[in-house]
Amino acid sequence: MPALDDSIQFVKGIGPKKAKLFEKLHIRTLRDALETYPRDYEDRTRITCIADIDAEDKYAIRAVVGTEPRVSRIRKGLTLVKCTIFDESGSLNVTYFNNPYAAALLRVGQEYVFYGKVQGWGRGRMLISPQSEKVAPDADHPGRIVPVYPLTAGLTQRDMERVTDAALAAVPGDWPDPLPEVLRAKYRLLDAADALSAIHRPQTADEVGQARRRMVFEELFLLCCGLQQLKERRKVDTGIVFAQNGLDAFYETLPFAPTGAQQRAIMEIASDCSSGRPMNRLVQGDVGSGKTVVAAALCALAAQNGWQAAFMAPTEILAAQHAETLAPMLEKLGISCTLLTGSMTAAQKRAALAAIETGAAQVVVGTHALIQQGVTFHRLGAVVADEQHRFGVAQRAALSAKGETPHVLVMSATPIPRTLALIMYGDLDVSVLDEIPPGRSPVETYAVGQNMRKRITAFIDKQVEAGGQAYVVCPLVEEGETGLKSAEQHAKDLQAALPHRRIAVLHGRMKNADKEQVMRDFAARQYDILVATTVIEVGVDVPNANLMVVEDADRFGLSQLHQLRGRVGRGTRQSYCIFFGADKGEAARERLKILCRTGDGFEVARADLAQRGPGDFFGRRQHGLPALHVADLAADLALMQDAREEAEAILAADPLLAGYPVLRERVQRMFAERDDEAFN
Repeated sequence: MPALDDSIQFVKGIGPKKAKLFEKLHIRTLRDALETYPRDYEDRTRITCIADIDAEDKYAIRAVVGTEPRVSRIRKGLTLVKCTIFDESGSLNVTYFNNPYAAALLRVGQEYVFYGKVQGWGRGRMLISPQSEKVAPDADHPGRIVPVYPLTAGLTQRDMERVTDAALAAVPGDWPDPLPEVLRAKYRLLDAADALSAIHRPQTADEVGQARRRMVFEELFLLCCGLQQLKERRKVDTGIVFAQNGLDAFYETLPFAPTGAQQRAIMEIASDCSSGRPMNRLVQGDVGSGKTVVAAALCALAAQNGWQAAFMAPTEILAAQHAETLAPMLEKLGISCTLLTGSMTAAQKRAALAAIETGAAQVVVGTHALIQQGVTFHRLGAVVADEQHRFGVAQRAALSAKGETPHVLVMSATPIPRTLALIMYGDLDVSVLDEIPPGRSPVETYAVGQNMRKRITAFIDKQVEAGGQAYVVCPLVEEGETGLKSAEQHAKDLQAALPHRRIAVLHGRMKNADKEQVMRDFAARQYDILVATTVIEVGVDVPNANLMVVEDADRFGLSQLHQLRGRVGRGTRQSYCIFFGADKGEAARERLKILCRTGDGFEVARADLAQRGPGDFFGRRQHGLPALHVADLAADLALMQDAREEAEAILAADPLLAGYPVLRERVQRMFAERDDEAFN
C-alpha cells in the first residue's frame, strides 16, 4: 500500500525522469499531488449529436470512426492525421495536427467519446485534435467530468491523472479532517476525504461545486486562523504609549472641519497608540478622502509625546508634496518637518541626517531612502507608509527596525471591501475613509468612441485656453500588439493637431530623475498637456489639471481607471474625465458606464472584482500571505466572511487550538510555507 509521503517516481508510468518535471510544479510526493487541484474541468457528460453542432465551440461527441485514419506530411515538421466519424445524425471530419500517434489509437468501427473544438462551417467543418476515450459495449452514459491540471513542458494530463489516482488510493479510511464537525454540519460541507475524491474525480458537475465549496472554506478558514493567531501574538509586544491630549490642538490647526470618517480613523489610531501595544493599522480610502490628514494626526501625536515620526512615500515628487502639505499643519503646533530624498545635494543630506539623529527633525518625510543604513533616528515612535501596495512587508519592517516597536500606519488609495481588506492585509487592523470632504465637485465622466476624436481634441484645447491643464493616458503597448499607439505617437499626433500647445511625454522607460522633472514642470504649468502611461497613477497633485483623457480605456481595470480619474478634481475648477473605448463592444461600453454612473471608489472596486477577479485587480500577490490553491479572494467573499467569523470565534475560546490538533497542525503547515517565524 503506497503512503502519501512516497515519491511519485514509483507511480507506474512516471519514473525518475518525469518525476524531475513534476518538481517544476512543486510535486514531489503523493501528498503534493493530492494538494494540487485541477484548474478547470471538461464536462464530457453533455453529449452533442453531430447534427446539433451550430457554433465554433468545444463539444463532447459520441461517435464511431468511419474511415481509416490517414497520416500525411505537409512539410518538414508538420504532420496531419485525418479521418471521419459518424453518429445517427451525421458525420464529421477529424484532424490531428502534429500527432502521428493518433492514427494508431483509433480503430474503424469502434465507438469513442471525442472531446475538442469544432472549427469551420459546412463541408469545411472539422473537429480539431480531440481527446478520445473508447466506449465500452455496455456503457449507457460514457462521458465523464475530466479534471484539467496545471502542466509543464513534457507532462500530459494523463501523467497528472496517474499520480492523482495513486495519491487518492493512498488516502487512509480515517483521513483526518481539519474542519471541526460542528462547522461541517453548520455549512453543509463535505468531509475532507469525500471532498478530495470529488475535486479530483467528480462524477457530476454538482460534485465539483460541492467539493470546491468545501476546499475554499477550509483554505480561508485555515488562513484566517493563522492570521488571527499572528495578530494575537503581536498583541503581547510592548508598545510605546502616546497620550491623546494633543488631538484638540491638532484639530484647531486645521483650516477645515474633518469628516466623520477622518475623525473616526484618528480616534482608532489614538486608541491603538495609547493601548501599550504597537499599532499595526491600515487606512484605506478613496482618492481625495483625506488620508494625509489622518497620517498628520499620528505624526503630531508622536511629536507631542517626545517621539519622531517617519513618513515614507513611493516617489520623490510625492514625498516632496507630502512634506509641503504636512509642514504648515505641523509648524502651527511647533513641530518640525524634514524632507530626505536621494536627489538632495550632499550638504542637504548631511543637514537632514544630522537633524534626524539628534531628534531636531521631529517628522521626517522621504522615499525608501529612509530605510538606508546611514539613516539613524534619535527616537522613532511612529511609521507611516503611503500607497501600501508599492511597499513590501520587508520595506516596512526595515523602517520599523530603526525604532523599538514603533506604531505603524499604512495607507492605500485602492478601496476594497472591508472583509477583503482584512484578508489581503493580513494581521493589520483596518480603518476605512468612506466620506469625501465637502466642497469637492464630482468629476464629470464620459465614455466615447473614435467618432468623437475631433470634438475631444477641441475640448482639450478649450480647457487649456480657459487656464486648465490636461492629462492624456495611454495603455502600455505590449510587443507584437497592433492597433494601439504608444504614448510617444499619441503626443506627436496631438502636437500636430494642437501645434500651439506645450505637450510633454512621460513613460516608464524614462529615468526616474527625468520622470520626476517632467512631473515637476507640469505641476509648475510649464506644459499644457501631459501624455503619459499609467506611471502617473500614483503621482503628484496638480490642482490646476482639470481634464483626464484615457485612450483605449477598455484595456484598463475599472479601479485603475478610477485611480486615474482621481488625478483631476483636486482644485477649484470643474473637472472632466473622458474614456475612449465605448465603441469596443457591448461589454466595454457597460464597464465604462459604471464609472460614468458613480464616483464611489468602493462601488467601482466591487464591480471590478466581480468582473475581473483579484489577480488582475491587485496586479501581483500581496507580500506575506500564504499561497492560496483554490480560493478566489474576490469570488469567494461571502465564504470568506463566514470563515473569518468562525475562526475568530474558535480562537477566542481556544487561542492555541489545543482542542483541535489536526486544525493546529494544518495552520502551522500553511504558514510554515511562508517562513513566518511566529509559526516555525
